[in-house]
Amino acid sequence: MNSKIRLIIEREFTERVRKKSFIIVTILTPFLLVLCMFGPMLLIGLSSDSAKTQKVAVVDNSQGQYVGTRLESDDKVEFSLLPSGTSTEEAHMRYARHEDFYGVLVIGEDILNNPGDMMLINHGTTSMGTEEIIRNRIQGILRNERLSRYENDNIDQILADANIRVNIRTMEVDTKTKNGDGIKASSTGASYGLGLILAMVIYMIIIVYGQQVLQSVIDEKQTRVLDVIITSCKPFELMMGKVLGIALVAFLQILIWGVLILVFSTIITPLVLGNMGIDLSSATQAMSASGSPEFAGIVSKITDLSYLSKLFISMLLYIVGGFLFYASMYAAIGSAVDTPQDAAQFNSVLMIPIMIAIYAMIAVMQNPSSDMAFWFSIIPFTSPVVMMARIPFGIPTWEIVVSIAVLYISFVIMIWLAARIFRVGVFMHGKKPTWKDLGDWIRMK
Repeated sequence: MNSKIRLIIEREFTERVRKKSFIIVTILTPFLLVLCMFGPMLLIGLSSDSAKTQKVAVVDNSQGQYVGTRLESDDKVEFSLLPSGTSTEEAHMRYARHEDFYGVLVIGEDILNNPGDMMLINHGTTSMGTEEIIRNRIQGILRNERLSRYENDNIDQILADANIRVNIRTMEVDTKTKNGDGIKASSTGASYGLGLILAMVIYMIIIVYGQQVLQSVIDEKQTRVLDVIITSCKPFELMMGKVLGIALVAFLQILIWGVLILVFSTIITPLVLGNMGIDLSSATQAMSASGSPEFAGIVSKITDLSYLSKLFISMLLYIVGGFLFYASMYAAIGSAVDTPQDAAQFNSVLMIPIMIAIYAMIAVMQNPSSDMAFWFSIIPFTSPVVMMARIPFGIPTWEIVVSIAVLYISFVIMIWLAARIFRVGVFMHGKKPTWKDLGDWIRMK
C-alpha cells in the first residue's frame, strides 16, 4: 500500500477510535440491544408481579344476575357482587370513589343480546390490563350462556375438543451430519428477526459512517486543510485514505460487537443454563418434540457457532463492501461542495437507493427465494441490506459469492468515478456545483 495512503488511514482511524464517544458506544451498544430485547418482558413481568389485586364492585341488572354470579376472582381482579336492587348512583357514590376499589362494573339488563350494555366507572386510575381481564371474563360467560341454549349437555366438552392450537415443527437439513441427511430444529421467526437486525445494522453503518466521510471532507475543505494536505499527496490518495480509515473504524466496531455476541451466545448462555441444571442439546430436542418447536429453533440458531460465524463473516464482507461503495460517493460529494447545505441536494439522491433497499428488504423477507429477492441481492446499491436480510434463511452459497463479487467490482468502478470528481472538486471554492458539473469533471482529462 502507498505510504501516503497509509498515513492518512492512520490519521483518520486513530482520530476517531481515541474518542470517548466511540469507546462508550462500542461497549454499550451490545448491552443496550440485549436490554431492548428482554427489557420490556422483564418490566411487564415485574409490573404484573408487583401489581396489587384490583377490587371491582359489580352491579348486575341482568335477569337472575347470571353474569355477576359467574365472575371468578383471582390474584389480579377481585369481583364483589352487590346486592340485587343496588342502583348505579348508589354504587357510584359508595365504591367508584373508594380508594380500595378500582371501580364499579354495571351490567345492563339486555347484556346477552347487546354485549355493549355494560359500563365501568372508576376514579381515573385506568388500567388496560384490568379492563382486558374483565372483558374476557364477561365474553366467556356470555358465550357459554348462548351455547347453553342449544340444549347440549356436552357443549363444554365439544368446545374443549374443538379448541386446537397447531404447532408446526420447522426443521432444516443438518449439513454437519454424515452425508448431510440429518435434520435439526429451525425457526422462521428467528431467521426473520436476525435478518431484520443485520440488515438494519448495515443500513445504519452506511448512513452514519458515510455521513462522517462527507462531513470530514467538507470540514477540511472549509478550513483549507485539504489545500495543505493536497500539496503532499495526490487527490486519489487523500480520498482513499479517508474512505479506508473510516471503514476500519466501522470494521473494528462491528468486530467487537460480533465477538461479544458470539461469546454471549456460545459460551455464556450454555454456562448459565448448565448452572441451572439444563442440558442445552437435550432441552432443545425436548422442546422441538413438544409444543415449543419455535423456541427450540431459536435456541438452536443462537447457540450454533458455525451458523453465527457464517452470519458474522458475511456481515463484515457486506459492511466493508457496502460502506466503501457508498463512502466513495460521499467523499466525492464532500469534495465538490463547501457547506453541508450545498451537499443536501446530492445527499438526498444518495438516500433514494438506500431507502429502496429498506422497502425491498421488508418485501423480500416474506419470500427470500423469489426472483425479486435475488436481483435486489445482486444490484450493488441494494445488495448489502437485502442480502443480509436473506442469509439467515439459508440461501445458496453461490448467490452470496456472486453478490459479493458484483459489490466489490462495483466499488472499484465507483471509486474510479468518485476519484475523478474528487481531483477537481477539492480545488473548487465558492461555487455550488450541479449534476452537469459533476459529469463534466468525470469526463475531464
